[in-house]
Amino acid sequence: MKRRERILAAINHKEADKIPVDCGSMRSTGIMGLAYNELKRYLGVDESTTKIYDMVQQLALVEEWYLDRFQIDSVDLARTFANDSKDWIEWNLPDGSPALRPAWVDIRREGEDWVCYNGDNLEVGRMTPNLVYFTQTNYPLMGIENAEVSDLRRYMGETIWGHVADPAWRHGAEENFPQLLRDNLLKFQAENDYATMFAIGGNFFEYGQYLYRTDEFLINMLIEQDNVEKLLDKLLEIHLETLDRVLSGIGDSVDILMFGDDLGTQNTTMISRDLYKQLIYPRQKKLFQYVHDNSNAKVFLHSCGAIYDIIGDLIDAGVDILNPVQIGASGMEPKRLKEEYGKDVVFWGGGIDTQHILASGTPAEVKESVKRNCDIFMKDGGFVFNQVHNIVDGVPPENIVAMYEAVNNFSG
Repeated sequence: MKRRERILAAINHKEADKIPVDCGSMRSTGIMGLAYNELKRYLGVDESTTKIYDMVQQLALVEEWYLDRFQIDSVDLARTFANDSKDWIEWNLPDGSPALRPAWVDIRREGEDWVCYNGDNLEVGRMTPNLVYFTQTNYPLMGIENAEVSDLRRYMGETIWGHVADPAWRHGAEENFPQLLRDNLLKFQAENDYATMFAIGGNFFEYGQYLYRTDEFLINMLIEQDNVEKLLDKLLEIHLETLDRVLSGIGDSVDILMFGDDLGTQNTTMISRDLYKQLIYPRQKKLFQYVHDNSNAKVFLHSCGAIYDIIGDLIDAGVDILNPVQIGASGMEPKRLKEEYGKDVVFWGGGIDTQHILASGTPAEVKESVKRNCDIFMKDGGFVFNQVHNIVDGVPPENIVAMYEAVNNFSG
């Protein structure tokens, strides 16, 4: 099977010739630049300087050697917008190793910190010496009662997650953006056999936190529900407009559209199921239904944590693919998930627990964990292998190699 065929089989609940594998199809399935450079040193790979395409999380744009060596089957369409050398600036990661950072992201050295500014010269994020990623520093609606949502697009751009665009979305405001997407996708598909994913975002619960800060938004969801409903309705309007533009360009050609909304903690959902059903679910359902009504793409939802209690609701809302399948969280045991929901949703992730086994286990323990999880998830298709969330700084390179060896040599 070709790579795209392998992914298409899996997301249509069919078994492929081998388990399909992902790294970097979206910004929660990748690898941090620090871990990537360490892996290159470990393997003796002498390639071009690493590109950090996600400044917030400091994620590397995985190169062809990585895609080939580890048999990756799916990629982010945004990578096709990252090929011009003038778009990259020489930089150094926190450990001093060389990298390239996006020229379209305004970050400045201020003392020992790196500070990120938006187009209005407003600070939106900061990376201090004790951190290896950027954190949000501006919450534009925090402390504002009865905030006016008519100017919500501007407020969204005053958050680090709303401002710092990937290589594709930096062109999002351009009139010909749909055609740019289409041209890049069709050219890429003609020259490669990877499956393609494109990020919409479409966050509701998370955007409330970006705008108000988590604690304040959680309180508002309980005591200011009318205002929260207005905010969420405006977000839905904006997301549908965004989605319509994207689908007009690539709705008939892209394989997967990615949405995100982290709804879980390590132990349970961040809000009750009742509150989710009241405020988030109806908007997600409208958004995902628009995809199904107007494209051939599958709906991919990234939602971290212990979300077992609402997986059925997410499926009913229109989710086709669930990620990262945080198997180390409460209630997220692989056997339970596969038995109860394996026929209804694709598990894209859950291949190995990154918080414990991948980070601190031995290579032998890594391989055993991968085999055990693949044994459960791969039956009857509906599974794409990925570690739970990104490979972060400090993960031993030998464990990364062991992980890929285990899944690519898996025979069931």
